Amino acid sequence: MSYKNNARIINDDIFDLVNECFQQERSSQNKESRVNFFDTYNDFFVLTDDGSYSINSKEINNKVETLHTSTGAISESFEKFIKPMKFDYSKDIAILDICAGLGYNSSAAIADFIKNSTDSNLKVDMVEISKATFACGILVPSPIPEHDITKKAIEDELVKQNYASLSLEECEIPENIDINVFIEDARQTVQNLEDNTYDAIFLDPFSQNMAPELFSLEFFKEFRRIIKDNGIIATYTSSAPVRAAFIEAGFYIGLGPIFGRKQGGTLASPNPEMLDYSLPKNDEIRIALSDVGIPFRDPGLNNSSDFILDNRATERQQARHNTKISSAVKTPIFLGDAMEDDEKLKRRVERNLAKMNISSTTSKEAFYIIECENEYSENQDSKNNSTTRILDMKKRLKKVKDGN
Repeated sequence: MSYKNNARIINDDIFDLVNECFQQERSSQNKESRVNFFDTYNDFFVLTDDGSYSINSKEINNKVETLHTSTGAISESFEKFIKPMKFDYSKDIAILDICAGLGYNSSAAIADFIKNSTDSNLKVDMVEISKATFACGILVPSPIPEHDITKKAIEDELVKQNYASLSLEECEIPENIDINVFIEDARQTVQNLEDNTYDAIFLDPFSQNMAPELFSLEFFKEFRRIIKDNGIIATYTSSAPVRAAFIEAGFYIGLGPIFGRKQGGTLASPNPEMLDYSLPKNDEIRIALSDVGIPFRDPGLNNSSDFILDNRATERQQARHNTKISSAVKTPIFLGDAMEDDEKLKRRVERNLAKMNISSTTSKEAFYIIECENEYSENQDSKNNSTTRILDMKKRLKKVKDGN
């Protein structure tokens, strides 16, 4: 699966229908194909609980999912990407929206800005590799009035790139809002952005298995360069390799809001004071000690999804029992646990631990490695936070394995 093929994030049928719609518009200069599209093909759009629409993804492993939670597509934008931010609207704000899709995250940001700002300016840079996905953003009914502003910016760029030919969106973009639309590989976009630019980065790819290149360590190093010292990155995922990559790229990480899923997402910032909540204890332990905490790597920011996934699988295999505790049966989370209720599981766990010079779950080595978790606090501060504890546990595991 190459990155080029990943441009087909949305369902293949609607992808083709959208392209056909705009081809008709270009050839006929008639607005009817676009104006009537949603009513004609509304079965391809998914109504979520808050009244906003999502779209089905392409089939992945014989499974089709919507691009947004069924709890509410536009509500998800506000809950996961806007509420965690700590914008100072007395100053100008700059936001980078990666995988902008239908434009909901940017629209929510615009709505929040209009509600709270006075004399400041907003800059939003929207990045999406797929013209058809962006086009869906101007085909769906607007869930909030500010989505019309986003639609206008998307339409302008689609016309500029000769994908659309008619300017049908009547909304005017306010003078204090600057929206830039990039229809290209986000990895190329970020390399051309200036240092210390963004107050927030919204990271919203469909899935790490479909686009691991947008969750890689090297990609996050670019984020570290372009984000401001008090900036915040928000992403929906709770994935261990994603969180590990943030830490390795120089970020502090914390727990993002829980909305429409069982687990909270992830927030990252160069400044730990911008993050309020720690990750769950077991998440910290697995990231620090288990091979599941091996990040995605994309040297050169130009590799295919398959290359990145295969390389990580190889690296995990090499790290297991050498530099990392095996992730089998979630072994590391049992450190410090007597495991008296399940002898069979205990034997499996302790076999894995023995290969890292840890004699048992309750050995002095086990307690030494997770000692920092005794100071665990759900509320983060500059000293007591997930990143600090994870890095400490990694160092302690290395000492135990090396016999120091």
